[in-house]
Amino acid sequence: MSSTARGVLPFAIMCVGMFVALLDIQIVASSLQDIGGGLSAAQDEIGWVQTAYLIAEIVVIPLSGWLTRVFSTRWLFTASAVGFTLASMLCGLAWSIESMIVFRALQGLLGASMIPTVFTSFFHYFDGPRRVYAAAVVGTIASIAPSLGPVIGGFITDTMSWRWLFYINLVPGALVALGVSTLVDIDKPDVRLLKGADYLGILLMAAALATLEYVLEEGARWSPGCVGARLPGCG
Repeated sequence: MSSTARGVLPFAIMCVGMFVALLDIQIVASSLQDIGGGLSAAQDEIGWVQTAYLIAEIVVIPLSGWLTRVFSTRWLFTASAVGFTLASMLCGLAWSIESMIVFRALQGLLGASMIPTVFTSFFHYFDGPRRVYAAAVVGTIASIAPSLGPVIGGFITDTMSWRWLFYINLVPGALVALGVSTLVDIDKPDVRLLKGADYLGILLMAAALATLEYVLEEGARWSPGCVGARLPGCG
C-alpha cells in the first residue's frame, strides 16, 4: 500500500473531528432561544452561550502550531477530541445559564485545536496534485459545516430537545479520539519547548484576541443606538 493510501484514513478521521467542531458552532447558534428558555436565562445572557465558545476558540487556534510541536499532532488532536467530547456532555447536562457558559467556554478551549491541525496534516500525508485535492476537501468541509448547522440544529431541537445539540457530539468525538490516537503518526512531541516559551506574549495575545472577539460579538448590542432601543441587531 502506498504512503498516500495509508494517509487517507487518518486524514479522513481528522476531517470528521474538524467537521464536528465547526458544525457545533452553528447548530447551537440556531437554537440559542430554546437553550435560554430551557435554562431560564435572561435575554442578555443568552448570547454568552455563543460568545464564550468563540472567545475560547479564537484564543487557542493561533497556539495550535506551537502546541503541536510540544505534544505532537497525534496527542494534541486526541486530547482536543476527548476534551471537546467531555465538555459537550457537560453542556448537555448544564443546570443553569452560568454553568452552560462555563462549559461552552471549556468546549471551545479544548476543541479548538482540531480545526487548524487538519489544515496542516495534508502536507504530511499527500504530495503533488493529491495535496491540492486534500486542501479542497478541507476547504469544502469548512464551508459545508456552517451551512448545514442551522438546518441540523433546528431539526434536533424540534424533534428531541436542545440538550441533544451537545449529546450528538459524544459518539463521533469518541470515535475520532480513538482513531487519531491509533492511526495518526506525523511527528514526535518535544516538551523541551515548554521551557523557552514566551508566556507573557501568549497571555498578551490571548487577552488581545479575547477582547477583540468580545467587541465583535457584543459590541453592536452596546452601541449608542442600541441602548434602550429595540432595533434589528441589538441583542
